[in-house]
Amino acid sequence: MPPRAISRRVARVGVYQWLSLVAAIWLQSISGTNFNFPAYSSHLKQAMSICQVDLNNLAFASDAGKLLGWLSGVAALHLPIWLVLLIGASLGLISYGLQYLFLANHIPTAELSYPLLFFLTMLAGNSICWMNTVCYAVIIGSFPSGSRQVAVGLTTAYQGLSANIYTNIVNVVAPAPTFAVSPHTPHPTAGRRANTYLLLSSVLPAIVSAVTAPFVSEKDDIASHGVRELFGVLYVITIATGLYAVISSMGAIATKISPVYNAIGIGLFLIAPLMIPLIKRIRGSWLGRWWTNRQHESTRITDVAMSGSEAEDSHHLGGGESVLVIIKGGGHGDRQGNIGTVREDVGVKLMLRRLDFWLYFFMYLCGATLGLVYLNNLGQITESRGTSRTSTLVSLSSAFSFFGRLLPSLLDYFSREKYMISRPACVVALMVPMTGSFFLLLNSSILCHYISTAVISACTGAITSIAVSITTELFGTKNFSVNHNILVANIPIGSFIFGYFAAVLYRREGNGDGECIGMECYRNSFIIWGCLCFLGTNLALLLYARSRSFYSQGSTRR
Repeated sequence: MPPRAISRRVARVGVYQWLSLVAAIWLQSISGTNFNFPAYSSHLKQAMSICQVDLNNLAFASDAGKLLGWLSGVAALHLPIWLVLLIGASLGLISYGLQYLFLANHIPTAELSYPLLFFLTMLAGNSICWMNTVCYAVIIGSFPSGSRQVAVGLTTAYQGLSANIYTNIVNVVAPAPTFAVSPHTPHPTAGRRANTYLLLSSVLPAIVSAVTAPFVSEKDDIASHGVRELFGVLYVITIATGLYAVISSMGAIATKISPVYNAIGIGLFLIAPLMIPLIKRIRGSWLGRWWTNRQHESTRITDVAMSGSEAEDSHHLGGGESVLVIIKGGGHGDRQGNIGTVREDVGVKLMLRRLDFWLYFFMYLCGATLGLVYLNNLGQITESRGTSRTSTLVSLSSAFSFFGRLLPSLLDYFSREKYMISRPACVVALMVPMTGSFFLLLNSSILCHYISTAVISACTGAITSIAVSITTELFGTKNFSVNHNILVANIPIGSFIFGYFAAVLYRREGNGDGECIGMECYRNSFIIWGCLCFLGTNLALLLYARSRSFYSQGSTRR
């Protein structure tokens, strides 16, 4: 291939690589529609005249939709990736759209039976899986193995920001009341706000999917020059976005900022990642000249877009700093060229017979899943404590979930070339403050409620992100999709069991019409959840002790 043509090709590949990442960021930013459930659950309960147990079952339905998430993986193997994206967006458009039409009385509410509402909620939960599948496929196909975990962590973090983005838009359309409102007499805008959440959950993912569809594709060409530096710029943008989300979510500050300006601010931060492909485009001509010179100086440089036979015999080494492709010459590592990062590849049957898996399973059940149960019930918990600040808390939890999901990726970025971090040890460090937060909720102070929600959100997000690495490191990459889906099956299980008993305790403390106001409504639930989280902490500690030698060996090899 002529040197000048190579220069143009490298520049073009690099730009589209980062455009794909920006597209994945935007998709993840609006795909977390299930986090909006606490914001409209109280209105849904009132409009449908259902009890707390039935409302909990709807939260379970959203998680149960993920049990069919494997369908999106099968579709991605046989259909164009952009079509998989549009299918997922269509499922969300239909499921949330019908719920909006019913609750907004565009279709008589009498025709919305509870089984139909359950099905629509389950379909909405499944739609998220399709969008996540597209994002993971695009990143894996666009970045070298050394940078994929960092890219996945970055984009996943933005999903934690979804509720904050939706709340900012809702505050523009239907501003929240600026004074305290009794739960017995909801503010006139409560119904309008709930309907707006549903309408946005239906329409916004469809619009963003249509805009990003041309940029989501699994590419054969991967440019790795300057990846680390550009990720550094993206981290600065991402952290600034999270800080803005946290600050604008604080009640005292949020009331002083116009909702319009707040929405514009978060919008500008979401557009900011476009700077990365722009920088790549500007540097493209410099890289092209560098590449041309190197072609004349060295015969060890291979075109970044190799033929299939050559690609099977070589792999990238290191942190993705250059476009050098070294011919394979032995050594120890996994099939992606990551040295010492996988203990062994384990099949499903063997994994289920391992004690490590069951420690991991119940650790996750008593950690991240328990945190998700708390967040699913955040609307009712907030209402029972005599306040109407549900939207503020949802926005706050979203912002801290964002930072929690970002933290593991940030650690990988700075440490992956130096030493291997013990993931179970990280989980232990996260579950200790999470346990304390559940017991802190026994205090009736609003400040304690805010602190506990922030800590639980951040720790839940971090554990969710870390779990991807634990699965690959302990059980291998060969059967990752199946192994990890078996692990996350505990989310709907835990959502149903923990949520159901919390709903039963809520109803027992309530009055005859199923409503409950006061600290007693969830007091016993908080005690039980705190004890379960403490149990999960000890399980994580035991898993750390059993896997410590593996992580120590990995650090030594690095």
